[in-house]
Amino acid sequence: MKAILIAALAAATLPVAAASAQEAPDGSRAFGIEPYVGIGGGWHDFDTGNKGLLQTQGSAKGGLVTGFAGVNIPLGPFVTGVEGNVAKGFNDIDWEYGVTGHLGIRIGESGMFFGRAGYQWVNTDIGDDRNELYGFGVEVGPKDIGLGGVTGESGVRLRLAVDTFDVFQSIRPTAAVVFHF
Repeated sequence: MKAILIAALAAATLPVAAASAQEAPDGSRAFGIEPYVGIGGGWHDFDTGNKGLLQTQGSAKGGLVTGFAGVNIPLGPFVTGVEGNVAKGFNDIDWEYGVTGHLGIRIGESGMFFGRAGYQWVNTDIGDDRNELYGFGVEVGPKDIGLGGVTGESGVRLRLAVDTFDVFQSIRPTAAVVFHF
């Protein structure tokens, strides 16, 4: 049993050790801390069959203006991190706020594909709800769209993402501008 545990721990550390010896595709360090902030907008549409608080009172939907801050930790071609968000809603949605963790893979020189999971609180005109948030997205930088050298190694990136609240009880597409440091 101990041999299996030791082998599993060794196998889990191999990707980190290999990643730390590499440089990221955008020329930045293979391992470090990359803080970022962003602002964006989107739409959140809850299904009328939502099994949470909103189920008994109908569905909610509305536009969002979202602000977020987070930290990426690059591991060679992979990226992991954590992010907090707050959104002011319109129509039926008053406020949303939450936290997610993400795991991604770098693409091109300054972009990445990522998946994320976390917890989101939603305040609406017809009630409040809180539950898990799952999603995926892509970030692309100027180098990926032919504008290399405009912002340097970090800088500005465009993010497109789609999330779901409480496992497909809603859909939340968003677009944002992300400022990496």
